[in-house]
Amino acid sequence: MSTTKPADSSGDKKDPQAIPATPADAIEDLSAFGENLATAWTLGQQAWARMATGQKGPLAGSGSPAVDPFNVMPAWIEFARGMMTRPDKAAQTAMNFWTDYAQLWRQSWMRALGAKPEALASSRGDKRFADPAWTENALFDHVKQSYLLAGNHLLSTIADRDDLSAHERQKVEFFMRRFVEALSPTNFFATNPEALRETLAQRGENLVRGMRNMIKDIERGEGTLTISQTDTSAFKLGENIANTPGKVVFRNDVIELIQYSPTTEKVYARPLLISPPWINKFYIMDLDPRKSMVKWLVDQGYTLFMISWRNPVPGGPRLGMEEYIRQGFFAAVDAVLKETGRKSTNVAGYCVGGTMVATALAYMAKTGDARVNSATFFTAQTDFDLAGDLKVFVDDKILESLRDKMESEGGVLDSQYMAQSFNMLRSSDLIWSYVISNYMLGKTPFPFDMLYWNSDSTRMPAKLHFNYLRDYYRDNLLSRGKLTVFGQEVNLEEVMTPIYSISTREDHIAPAASVYRGMRKMGGEVRFVLGGSGHIAGVINPPGKGKYQYWTREDGQWPETLEAWMSGASETAGSWWPDWDKWLAEQSGEMVAARPPGRKLGVIDDAPGAYVRERD
Repeated sequence: MSTTKPADSSGDKKDPQAIPATPADAIEDLSAFGENLATAWTLGQQAWARMATGQKGPLAGSGSPAVDPFNVMPAWIEFARGMMTRPDKAAQTAMNFWTDYAQLWRQSWMRALGAKPEALASSRGDKRFADPAWTENALFDHVKQSYLLAGNHLLSTIADRDDLSAHERQKVEFFMRRFVEALSPTNFFATNPEALRETLAQRGENLVRGMRNMIKDIERGEGTLTISQTDTSAFKLGENIANTPGKVVFRNDVIELIQYSPTTEKVYARPLLISPPWINKFYIMDLDPRKSMVKWLVDQGYTLFMISWRNPVPGGPRLGMEEYIRQGFFAAVDAVLKETGRKSTNVAGYCVGGTMVATALAYMAKTGDARVNSATFFTAQTDFDLAGDLKVFVDDKILESLRDKMESEGGVLDSQYMAQSFNMLRSSDLIWSYVISNYMLGKTPFPFDMLYWNSDSTRMPAKLHFNYLRDYYRDNLLSRGKLTVFGQEVNLEEVMTPIYSISTREDHIAPAASVYRGMRKMGGEVRFVLGGSGHIAGVINPPGKGKYQYWTREDGQWPETLEAWMSGASETAGSWWPDWDKWLAEQSGEMVAARPPGRKLGVIDDAPGAYVRERD
């Protein structure tokens, strides 16, 4: 009796998991397998040919790729020189590796003879090796442990190097880790058990789909492989994402200002204005209604305004930080106060939007401007000495190359550059996992609203981006009290505005220690909160989900380090939003009748507006 599932009259294919029961079935499957492999090979050649004609380096302009776009070579040379001047240490490192590797071979032979020795290199908690074959199959287990041992030894050669500067050590370690992650056996078809298993089960159809996925991604990136992380066709702005009701009540060449429609009969008298980052679009705070911060704030009785930054175009006006403060933040504050009839507003800033707000507050403190009553910062840095791995992309040579690239592109930085930089921070999760899923397994990315937002990035204005990387990341002028804004040297210590600051433990973009260090320099009262998870999930954490936790400290002490602060902090399960709501309510005054959008400024458009729909 045949174990295959016959095709019916509708033309359905055989069950890909079925086992051929006759020689004819086997020949048919072998023929299909060969045809699929040939098709996948042809498609692969087309993909590489398209990349060869269209690929640009990360910092290359209209010409050929930069040879050393991230200026890694000087650090590598210093690293190699140090190894050569300490041959005893190099020899000891090599000896340690070969001793461990000999032990691994001994354990592998013991396992082949039926023993069950404990793994020499553990992969516990490593999602790359979750497939059972990495543990149950002796060959794959040996490959996995060989890789982990080699990677650990490579990284250990950097950890105790005292002959490198802090920046050189950070850069070498960052790119060595990316190198180690790239060489993971999971990233290669021949050493990925899941890819091999699926290819046999599907007669190679997964490889055909995978190569077609790759070609689509290359075409989408105009010759650069732009890996799809989600099904972008599943979302439409204003319908199933960014759909909290509201109106655009103000617009200029830099921003649109959205006022959201009230859902309560009474609202707090003092409004709230949010400045999102201009690197991505504002609707990370307005995904579906179950996790929308915008909807939640409106439901709590706040009159909420949101800045929507315009996506700059090549050849447009050259705008820097001062222009973004004046034409963006200050223009929005004025519009909010005019619309609500108030003398001051509460504000909030997310990531670089928060850095800009802090800069503006320092200038306002210097000039006696009282239009801002309180400020909330979502994972926003004001001190950049501990800014994390993003600092490896900032030095004099990189800034020079980046400026040339932006000038060649009409005064903007293409969104792909920023996306690639952020993806490199978590390459195993944001690059290689999708290479495996999309191209080896031939899967279509799952629809996920956060990843849709992540892919909807914007260009960066050249002048603004250069200001930010040079003055903040490289020179740390704001924290040092040396930054000049509109002709005034500003100082965070003069900011007396009440502040609420949320950072997150696993943030790889704005590390919690960096955020904490900056908040210590503020002159007024600051409520510092440490949340669970990372830069996005830790902030967009609605109470209804019951996820993560947050830490607070009520004794008013500000030890020098975040670790010391944690020693006196208390943990609360769940979302930090209710804690913020309690604090924000105290800054927001009495309750007044709800305000429909545009009573004084008029209505220009429905939310989410026109600027958010502009894509590269």
